[in-house]
Amino acid sequence: MYHYIDSGLKNVWLASGYALRMTPDGKSVAIYDLDGLGVAICLALTKKPAPLTGEELRYIRNTGLMQLRAGLAKLLGNNEPAVVRWEKSGKVPRWADKLVRLLYLTHVDGKASIASVVERIDVIDRPEMQKIVLKRARSGWVSSIELQTYGTVVRYDNPPDPVAEDDCETTG
Repeated sequence: MYHYIDSGLKNVWLASGYALRMTPDGKSVAIYDLDGLGVAICLALTKKPAPLTGEELRYIRNTGLMQLRAGLAKLLGNNEPAVVRWEKSGKVPRWADKLVRLLYLTHVDGKASIASVVERIDVIDRPEMQKIVLKRARSGWVSSIELQTYGTVVRYDNPPDPVAEDDCETTG
């Protein structure tokens, strides 16, 4: 698996959908369908049953909603310094967390029913550790979330539709 830190998130791992290559400058990685990966990460973040961290809020704001801090603040009926504070401190108010998830889910899929979105975000709890694993599939990227709470690991999967094994390769 490849630890995908280019997103600015520490908990994103790619199980497939990339190739490692040697170049004259050293190792490099090629990500297949980078735009689709951004959408998949944002969807995984909105579906995770734990509160958003400041970094995750920033990722959804930048990549998913394509908003500046001032723009998100206006959408939330708040001010830019508040958004800066949430992103830097990691303490996102519960109402802002839920509203950002709702905004993104309706942005990416205007057909999502409000009831299903509210049901999904109503189970937010804080686990000890979380890991988002993404796998390239025929239909795009699919995600799973591994949560470790009080020593127990729980895995939430989207139905996998894996592509051929050579979609993740190491080349020299």
